[in-house]
Amino acid sequence: MPKNPLLQDLARLASEGRNPDTLDIDTKSALDIVTLINQQDKAVPDAVEKVLPAIAAAVELIEAALRRGGRLIYTGAGTSGRLGVLDASECPPTFSVPHGMVLGLIAGGEAAMFTAQEGAEDNTQQGEQDLHQINLTNKDVVVGIAASGRTPYVVGGLRYARRLGAGTVALACNAGSVIGQEADIAIEPEVGPEVITGSTRLKAGTAQKLVLNMLSTAAMIRLGKVYQNLMVDLHASNHKLEARAIRIVMQATGENESTAARALAAANNEVKPAILMLLAGLNATEARARLQQHQDVLRQAL
Repeated sequence: MPKNPLLQDLARLASEGRNPDTLDIDTKSALDIVTLINQQDKAVPDAVEKVLPAIAAAVELIEAALRRGGRLIYTGAGTSGRLGVLDASECPPTFSVPHGMVLGLIAGGEAAMFTAQEGAEDNTQQGEQDLHQINLTNKDVVVGIAASGRTPYVVGGLRYARRLGAGTVALACNAGSVIGQEADIAIEPEVGPEVITGSTRLKAGTAQKLVLNMLSTAAMIRLGKVYQNLMVDLHASNHKLEARAIRIVMQATGENESTAARALAAANNEVKPAILMLLAGLNATEARARLQQHQDVLRQAL
């Protein structure tokens, strides 16, 4: 009787192994269970640290793509796909990038964000079709995310991206992954077996979230979306963010609340020109013109 090749694939993956430290976790108290989970989680940042050079290379690839008018596109299935969508959805309010500059695609479409679409990840062709549908070009960068490193949906997307000449990055939690071999850059933090065998929403998901935080945040910093460590391209779309915008202007300039608020009002609630107005003694029109001369990078404009 022929052996199931998928069983053999899974047997080779560290993320699918049984964790010797949690074999009796089902006999533990609630405190002991969460202590075990916490102990296992502590290994995740160390695993990410070992792949920082690959993460930095991916940041440079993404920065170059965004500077030439391209997009950052995440693609994945299940937890991996949801994490990509989460990171993409946070970029417009945090960095005021246009909607569509950073996108997240998940196998099974929007419904899969809320209800598991387990069979969708097996469709290699759909990974290609979803990228085709958003008009992928060679200006873009595709980051394929799969804890196992072998998800067909992600493999199909990366292969299509490479055929078009787009930049490609693979994020997996197993070394020598299939998707890593399909990408220009492979990011493969090895977090080892999960607390619950095969439940890669745990350590693998945490590692993926840490890496995605770095990819988008570092790329945006490089693009001038941050001054010092302040979110100076913040989009103040609600009362909390309006208050944060005032606070950012105060922190960047040392001015009081009323002065910061007046500058923001004069700058149409845009943080960067408000800061430049106060620090350089310019009006709103002059501040915007100077920012434009310096590619919208506040530190250079100063």
